[in-house]
Amino acid sequence: MEWTIQAGTSVFEQLRTQVVEAVRDGRLATGTKLPTVRGLADELGIAPNTVAKAYRLLETDGVIETRGRAGTFVSAHGDAIDRQAQLAAAAYADRIRDLGVPADDALALVEAALRG
Repeated sequence: MEWTIQAGTSVFEQLRTQVVEAVRDGRLATGTKLPTVRGLADELGIAPNTVAKAYRLLETDGVIETRGRAGTFVSAHGDAIDRQAQLAAAAYADRIRDLGVPADDALALVEAALRG
């Protein structure tokens, strides 16, 4: 996989997003071994803690899994991203209902947030 880092967004978030997108579009298949934290940090010229933070977030979301000394791999739970998105959507819908915001207004808010 080719990694790119640009100014403007935190580096760990760029790495996290790139892995998520690559898993979604099939560039990173289930079981694919990811570079080591140090290896990726050296390749990109960034601090190992930055890569470690991205990997921790991805593991928390179920996108990747660490198998001890064997390394870090794309999780076998291929729908983890969709599951997390569904949970976030359900939580948002619950909160919007509690606030009494009409559905059309709530959808407009989401669309504006996704564009921003």
